[in-house]
Amino acid sequence: MLTVSVIIPAYNEVQAVGHVLSHLPDDLDEIILVDNNSTDGTGEKAKTLGITVLKEAKRGYGYACLKGIDYLKSKKNPPDVVVFLDCDFSDYPEDIQLILEPIKHSSVDFVLGARTKSLREKGSMTPQQIFGNALACSLMRLLYGATFTDLGPFRAIRWDTLQQLNMSDKTYGWTIEMQLKILKAKIPYCEVPVRYRKRIGISKVSGTLKGSIFAGIKILGWIGKHFFRYG
Repeated sequence: MLTVSVIIPAYNEVQAVGHVLSHLPDDLDEIILVDNNSTDGTGEKAKTLGITVLKEAKRGYGYACLKGIDYLKSKKNPPDVVVFLDCDFSDYPEDIQLILEPIKHSSVDFVLGARTKSLREKGSMTPQQIFGNALACSLMRLLYGATFTDLGPFRAIRWDTLQQLNMSDKTYGWTIEMQLKILKAKIPYCEVPVRYRKRIGISKVSGTLKGSIFAGIKILGWIGKHFFRYG
């Protein structure tokens, strides 16, 4: 049996955090919520639900993910697999079993939960999200022969493989950095179609013009930098 830890970056998700945690499977080894300096009591609410809560004062999705990874590095027995899951309840936490299946029963090291159109609730992704995903995945297909169709944050990766990637992005580029490094290292991967619904609350990235622009710049910047550095 694989040991599995879940890292949940969270910033001002007090309305959603209870729903996310209550829908997670019971057989996970550890649930780690990284409170990214929330001002609405998200971390405090999570603590009452009996999970591990870490505090990361520096704002940024990547900062929060790296905090969770550093915590796991400090453990005597880190997990076999790490799952990353957002705290807005747009993904279905119970679908973790689908994400883990290829890692458990094949030679795959990385699994992406792809927000397939047929499984998405209408309006759950903004036009800029859909366009940005399509553009980034088209570029990865053109430049690297990738088969990715999404940049979704719901994903699972073997712990040893995650360490090999040496992740560094602190903000919006976290997801694309991981996928590009998977491609560069020729690590076996696959996608699993997952359900997706309208999030609780407003997105801090796609829900604002500033966030959408910065995310787009960061994603395209990672693709360009990666291509010119490694070809």
